[in-house]
Amino acid sequence: MQEKPKRRAGGRSARHAARADKYALPNLSGPGQTGGQYRPLSTAGVEQIHRTAVRILSEIGMAQVPEIVIDKALEKGCHLNDAGRLCFPPSFIEDVVDGAPKQFVLHGQKPDRDFEVGGDQVYFGTGGAAVQVLDRTTGEYRPSTLKDLYDFARLVDRLDNISWFTRCCVATDMVDPIDLDINTAYAIASGTTKHVGTSFAIGEHVHPAIEIFDHILGGEGAFRKRPFCKVHISPVVSPLNYGEDAVSVMLACIEHNMPINSIIAAQAGATGPATLAAMLAQSTAETLAGLILVNLFAPGHPVIFSNWPFVIDLRTGAFSGGGGEIAVLNAASAQVSKYYGLPTGVASSMTDSKVIDAQAGLEKGLTSLAAGLAGANLIYESAGMMASIMGASFDAFAIDNEMLSYVQRIMRGIEVTEELLGFETIRDAVFGDGHFLGHAQTLAAMERDYVYPEIGDRQTIKVWQDAGATDMHDRARLMVDAILGGPHPGHVSGEADQAIRQNHSILLPRELMKD
Repeated sequence: MQEKPKRRAGGRSARHAARADKYALPNLSGPGQTGGQYRPLSTAGVEQIHRTAVRILSEIGMAQVPEIVIDKALEKGCHLNDAGRLCFPPSFIEDVVDGAPKQFVLHGQKPDRDFEVGGDQVYFGTGGAAVQVLDRTTGEYRPSTLKDLYDFARLVDRLDNISWFTRCCVATDMVDPIDLDINTAYAIASGTTKHVGTSFAIGEHVHPAIEIFDHILGGEGAFRKRPFCKVHISPVVSPLNYGEDAVSVMLACIEHNMPINSIIAAQAGATGPATLAAMLAQSTAETLAGLILVNLFAPGHPVIFSNWPFVIDLRTGAFSGGGGEIAVLNAASAQVSKYYGLPTGVASSMTDSKVIDAQAGLEKGLTSLAAGLAGANLIYESAGMMASIMGASFDAFAIDNEMLSYVQRIMRGIEVTEELLGFETIRDAVFGDGHFLGHAQTLAAMERDYVYPEIGDRQTIKVWQDAGATDMHDRARLMVDAILGGPHPGHVSGEADQAIRQNHSILLPRELMKD
């Protein structure tokens, strides 16, 4: 019979301390995880969709084409077919894709808010044009306002898993279109130093917004050097028509070096085919048409290839943002975009639920995870949206920010190395204390490998009951209260703000922007 090994006395603490540095690493589960693990399409399927998209553009072509676009396209060897539609040769489409930037930086107002878009890195952010807000006092929906938009920006500035802020709601208290566009630009840029995104009704509204951005950054021409805002345009009216206003906005933004997020959002069964494969083919063709539009006038200008295939409930005709079909379509869209090697955007988290409930959690979690694992570079609508993107909620932003921390942890996967396999650690525990609590590897892994909820609950039933038996929504309210009740952003100097207000019709009262 073998003699039982004796427990070794002394020296354990020293050994643990010596190994602490070997295991210690920062938490690596933040924004910018690598995607591409989920591929709903086969390689052959991706190639078939590509070929069909090219055939659509070369044989069916685009209608409602502005003359300025026709002239540019004809110079490049494109042609009008017998129906008067603008058609693009396959070789021309290939040249446009090859010449488009594959990676570029999306700037914040400060360098520490910059991030690179392209490759396999995935970032989650906001989007949308909700016209109602779930009121935090009454619990009822009401029209969204300019102050709401500013406060949403303030909130997102403090939520670490949301990498940029695109206007999530419309300031319905702005009546004049120029007031809407200018005040939207002012509110989002005043509320956060993260990269932001907005839209413009017409091209003439772009220059005043650039003047505001220049003032914020410190002087004329500053935005051109650090373009911290991208424009969201929808250059195509599905099926297969160009939109004239989008062209004027595009040209104005190109002039000021503003990145372009070219969004296609056809709806399967309505403005797009009902079969998912055909829907992908048409929406891919339309997204390529948007890319072509930019490159006809400014080859190499930064463009995000945002193919957002949407879905309607075929029983009612109403948009549905939370189903399995929209999840797999947007994941497949990311896969097709990666085939082209282009910086890509898709949508997720567009729950159809009107309240923060189990349906919202189910739909947001699954659609965000599918988009992230598919490897879309920029995932829009990923926080705060409610009611099939017609509503927005402050408390949902806080909950969704936590959800995204889990999604990013799943995306990160598990690293396997000899050190992390921890043979020595297992031996230490077996022949030592009989557990792993307090071991240097365990302590390091706490910060490196694990994500901990800020508002999720992991207490025992007794402790939870004694603390008031709150749910996640209760704790989200407290988190939002703390952020919105705290200091207001101070990155826009008083001098810059005064200059902006003297030259532009800013309708957000200054007293609502102070502590």
